[in-house]
Amino acid sequence: MSDIKSLRITSGKGFSLKDWDPDDASLAPAGKAKTSEEADALALRIGELQELLYAEHKQKVLIVLQGMDTSGKDGTVRNVMSGVNPQSVRGVSFKKPTEDELAHDYLWRVHANVPGAGEIAIFNRSHYEDVLVVRVHSLVPEAVWRKRYDQINDFERMLTETGTILLKFFLHISKDEQRERLQARIDDKTKRWKFQHGDIEERKLWDDYQRAYDEAIEKTATKNAPWFIVPANRKWYRNWVVGTAIVEALEKLKMKFPEPDLSGVKIV
Repeated sequence: MSDIKSLRITSGKGFSLKDWDPDDASLAPAGKAKTSEEADALALRIGELQELLYAEHKQKVLIVLQGMDTSGKDGTVRNVMSGVNPQSVRGVSFKKPTEDELAHDYLWRVHANVPGAGEIAIFNRSHYEDVLVVRVHSLVPEAVWRKRYDQINDFERMLTETGTILLKFFLHISKDEQRERLQARIDDKTKRWKFQHGDIEERKLWDDYQRAYDEAIEKTATKNAPWFIVPANRKWYRNWVVGTAIVEALEKLKMKFPEPDLSGVKIV
């Protein structure tokens, strides 16, 4: 398995997305076809490890997917997690907060969806929206959202200290790639349902979101809760990187199937 440590950010000091090439595929084991085959094999391996995780019932895994519109969050889930058993895997997509959610602190709805023992939870967008979209659209004062970096770090530290493996992925695409993907949504009748006029308005705020992501990653990349910066212009490479990171993290747990007490058991 290739070394993807260079994509793993454990300290965000001086971080800038401008230093990362969304077209890069230099860590791939081979070309597109071979790497895609390996990504498929990784998806099957994730399924095997997920069964171990569920059977052992000790560890918890939280996968956070963030990225600009069209960066491939849905596609990552569909491809990388294709081999898992839905019994112990939950996908959570955080939409605009409800009235009840707004009556609580911003992490209330997030904490309610973190994985339990033996589970994998996948956040398609997450608590990071509260330092991203909230910042870009000035939904709360700066004095409020600036405090949230430390609050998020405290929250994530609590999760990791209580047995949660936290994997955070930023799916990094270029502005040109986003334009092509938005156009594809319009041109392809099978994808047109995904298009929203709000996507065009959000695209106008590209630079503001880049700055917001720069600071969010800089402030919240830690040893126990690192960020992976995934070059995502090439979908096959994105899938391979994310799959590799998940497999490596799960294999490090050295999980074992529990041994039941079979004394006195006789099948008749």
